[in-house]
Amino acid sequence: MATTERKPLLLDFERPLVDLESRIDQIRQLAAENGVDVSEELRQLEARATQLRQEIFNSLSPSQRLQLARHPRRPSTLDYIQAISDEWMELHGDRRGADDPALVGGVARLAGRPVVMLGHQKGRDTKDNIARNFGMASPGGYRKAMRLMEHANKFGMPILTFIDTPGALPTAEAEYQGAGEAIAYNLREMFRLNVPIICTVIGEGGSGGALGIGVGERLLMFEHAVYTVATPEACAAILWKDASKAPQAAVALKITAWDLKNLGVLDQLLPEPVGGAHSDPLKAAMLLKQALLQNLEELTQLTSQQRRQMRYQKFRNLGVFAELSA
Repeated sequence: MATTERKPLLLDFERPLVDLESRIDQIRQLAAENGVDVSEELRQLEARATQLRQEIFNSLSPSQRLQLARHPRRPSTLDYIQAISDEWMELHGDRRGADDPALVGGVARLAGRPVVMLGHQKGRDTKDNIARNFGMASPGGYRKAMRLMEHANKFGMPILTFIDTPGALPTAEAEYQGAGEAIAYNLREMFRLNVPIICTVIGEGGSGGALGIGVGERLLMFEHAVYTVATPEACAAILWKDASKAPQAAVALKITAWDLKNLGVLDQLLPEPVGGAHSDPLKAAMLLKQALLQNLEELTQLTSQQRRQMRYQKFRNLGVFAELSA
């Protein structure tokens, strides 16, 4: 995981905190230059900064969480894989002539256990994002993912998927290549696999592009990640013909981890370092690793039939409600 120093990218709601931290740095510098003891004042200001940081990140709106989920420096699939695995070998190609860089995967060891890891991969800058289609996988990407999952099933290796995409690649060429069929095929085939499958939303989980690698016994999700049937911008454009109403749509769509936990869609909510996963990527990776190992330990105690039934029942229960008579 990259550790090079870069200028921080600020979100609007972070500015009060940044202003306070800048003031603290100025006071510390002036005190050092003039030989003045302001340790008590600094202690109070630092305590206020800590409190303000917690207040800001504990009261984020759905649209603000979406900004964090899309943060350019948020850890990606490859970041997490490299941070949590003992060994990692990326595998390429769907064996039909394509190798989509927007969906990566391979074999790895997690705490000594052989596993297959795969997920959506966004870029770090404009050039890289264009090369990786901003994490929007083509049909070849989903076929590559299925090939890797078949490999895992054949050799008895658990499957760990990492979801981070606004949706599948929405181009005419992708439609010609069978985007809908590729995702539908994955949905059907993942239900029959015998090995444990754990899916984690690490950033933005959007539409069928997320579901194409999102069928498993357990769904984990980072605190500031989002998971939705359509992006708030698309929802606002469809319902109100006005994409500027995306914040209103984000509330209505129930996209946050807290919403999905309450609705029973999410199995485990993963806390993030205060400030978001990008503020301390290694800590976020260790939290993810701990959760994956815990869930793997539980799932490997079950038979393949029990896991398949759990997977099936999980999705059958989504959207079920009871209507009470007056």
